[in-house]
Amino acid sequence: MIARIWSGASRLYWLLLPFSWLYGLITALIRFSYCRGWRKVHRFPLPIVVVGNLTAGGNGKTPVVLWLVTQLQQRGGRVGVVSRGYGGRAARYPLLLDATTTSDQCGDEPLFIWQRTGAPVAVAHRRAEAVAALLRAQALDVVVTDDGLQHYALGRDIEWVVIDGERRFGNGWWLPAGPMRERPGRLQTVQAVIVNGGDARAGEVPMRLAAGAAVNLLSGERRALASLAPIVAIAGIGHPPRFFAILRAGGVTPVREVAFGDHQAYRQQMLDALVAPEEQLLMTEKDAVKCRAFARANWWYLPVDAQLPAGAEEGLLTPILQAIRRCQPTADGEVVI
Repeated sequence: MIARIWSGASRLYWLLLPFSWLYGLITALIRFSYCRGWRKVHRFPLPIVVVGNLTAGGNGKTPVVLWLVTQLQQRGGRVGVVSRGYGGRAARYPLLLDATTTSDQCGDEPLFIWQRTGAPVAVAHRRAEAVAALLRAQALDVVVTDDGLQHYALGRDIEWVVIDGERRFGNGWWLPAGPMRERPGRLQTVQAVIVNGGDARAGEVPMRLAAGAAVNLLSGERRALASLAPIVAIAGIGHPPRFFAILRAGGVTPVREVAFGDHQAYRQQMLDALVAPEEQLLMTEKDAVKCRAFARANWWYLPVDAQLPAGAEEGLLTPILQAIRRCQPTADGEVVI
């Protein structure tokens, strides 16, 4: 129902408009208070890069974060990542991830990023505290924040916005009548607009999600997707239909597709009930980080990677690399800003 309302297919959004106007007013006042200096903006002596969105969830933001972190690491950059850690319930924050950290403590996306990239990751509701924790633990060249475009308490040097190219901005209204966190005019203030699927417009960077081989949760074995049939597919992400579409584009039609809410907590029994012994259970990599502790031999996940057009790397990465160089210590140990 909410998808129909946000897309404009249902007129029920009219009932929610008063709440949307209130949401828009509050968010505008919050941003204005930071811009005017009435509330403190925390700044750090290294570049902060925010990868966020204007709409609620499911835009492909995390694959872009993975792409960015990997690209910077390949160029010798010491990259840290911070996140709010949605769904996590740690005893205390900020939380620095390590081999003992569970998704129940930090949330699924931070653990996914840590396992995939090996980059240091810190989680805190106040992202400035997460950045400070990373810098106390080790030297870094740059920090990437997974989401947080609207978290204005953290100063930033570069902002990227990821847009779902199929859904764009839906009916254009603020939450809850529509999917918007901020108005589309906010795009005029960011350094890059990356469009996941659909058709990119002038000035936007097109991006596609490419699937790799399926990976077994228990053994780590890799197999071609087509060899797993029959498949039961599940997805607990912001926009599950995108995952199912990736499977069909790869020539695989699951016998069942089960969509869960974003950040769904799983238990062994609930997933056992979905799949017969002769079937293979296939999930997203984000789901897999929550299931490894109790996985079965016929459970698999499908890694996906962001693919950007040739030539896009230079335009996206050059401003970040320049910012890193500006913040490198001088010979006398002072930081150049």
